[in-house]
Amino acid sequence: MTAHYTPILAGVAQYTQPKDVERPLDPMGLMVRVCRAALEDAGPERIGDHIDALHVVNLFQWPYRDAPGMLSEALGIRPKGKFYTPIGGNTPQLLVNRACRELASGEVRAVLITGAEAICSVKRALAGRIALDWPESSSPERIDGDNRPGVSQLEADYDLFFPAVMYPLFETALRASSGRGVSGHREYLGRLWERFSRAASENPHAWVRKALSAREITEVTPENRYINYPYTKYMNANINVDQAAAVLMTTEETARRLGIDPGAWVYPLGGADLCDVWNVSRRPRLDASPAIRNASRLALEQAGLDLGDIDFFDIYSCFPSAVQIAMKEIGIPPDDPRDLTVTGGLAFFGGPGNNYSLHGIASAAERIRESRSEKAMVTANGWYITKHSVGIYGGEPPERPWTGQDDSSVQAAIDKEALPEPVEEAEGDMKVEAYVIRHGRDGSPTLGTVIGRLSDGRRALAHIDADAGALEEMERTELVGSTGHVRHAPGRAGNLIRFHGLS
Repeated sequence: MTAHYTPILAGVAQYTQPKDVERPLDPMGLMVRVCRAALEDAGPERIGDHIDALHVVNLFQWPYRDAPGMLSEALGIRPKGKFYTPIGGNTPQLLVNRACRELASGEVRAVLITGAEAICSVKRALAGRIALDWPESSSPERIDGDNRPGVSQLEADYDLFFPAVMYPLFETALRASSGRGVSGHREYLGRLWERFSRAASENPHAWVRKALSAREITEVTPENRYINYPYTKYMNANINVDQAAAVLMTTEETARRLGIDPGAWVYPLGGADLCDVWNVSRRPRLDASPAIRNASRLALEQAGLDLGDIDFFDIYSCFPSAVQIAMKEIGIPPDDPRDLTVTGGLAFFGGPGNNYSLHGIASAAERIRESRSEKAMVTANGWYITKHSVGIYGGEPPERPWTGQDDSSVQAAIDKEALPEPVEEAEGDMKVEAYVIRHGRDGSPTLGTVIGRLSDGRRALAHIDADAGALEEMERTELVGSTGHVRHAPGRAGNLIRFHGLS
């Protein structure tokens, strides 16, 4: 009979490096710091001897040839497995889910997960304010896992590989389906993001500790210009941070044998990992996520809980659309009084590359230690509402063991709904499903892009053929649902769409 062990979070740590430090730590130094702190948080000195797997979350700004090897050497540990993840904000929670299955089966005794970014320090150095004496940065020698690009070549041709360009498309689709109208939806976004800003203001690890009002978040000013409509600067994830986090996982059985204080144990109760249709331009709807809906359902079922049993959330919050889609799919009402974030979110707490959700997990664990009856749901999102991982946490052991579950049929059903590839050279009428308007650093609109349906139902992308004044008018009215004439422009990359009376 196969033995089953009970996974726990035994040690957690996070660190936000001061903005004005003269000799900042590089990402490796930050990871060493938080990993040592997580080991110390667990307690016994010999816990490091039991670490069989070390996972390093993909480093965005300053990668190393062999980050897991360098980190193992610095920590003095000898894990059998050393792993470096692909790009994706989902990876911290995915790693926890994977570690739970490996711990439960007895494949490993302890797992260390960590990640860091020091983008603020890099920018300070590029501006000549400090000199960096960091170890050399180079491309990683190996990436473990699915490393597919997040966009198709056609989507890349329209610059949709920039998250700040892609996520506004989701937002305008959400706005149209909500029925709130342009001004009403803007007010709603302000109220939603005000909740995140308030949470960050109370978090000592947050990068931005000032609580902003809904009006300050939505009002367009020189300090809060549109990055890409309909998002102001304060609605965008802030990657200009120096932050690191680490989580040490083991089992009840190992923790008891080593003498780790049971009062510090936090239990992963359930988890699931699914992807939406990979390319955004082939998804049936731009305001939905079957993957989040099903992953949250499966995680709750594994935990033996209902949504009403969850006391607080940390919903991945790179942009407001990510939060709204997750809330809608999970079943969280817009006026739900429960905390939607335990950190303050990526716009205010900080968005350290792919590693944000490890801070969410660590923060959830710290809160559960203080109130062991509480239960948390953490959602993590990679690429463009593409890759999703959900975790449920609590202060008591799960009723169901972490045995392997096969969700392949659910994934296959999601993938089956993919639309055909968009029409590259479109001609005729096209109805707008979503749009984004890029803005220059001076705050003026520069280029609009739409996703829509041709009269035969096929999907296409197009840039808007309009001057700055017409683009400003499109920001005051609802363009979604409008029909324009699209044509392919010879010698230019992409289709052009023109709207009568607005261009």
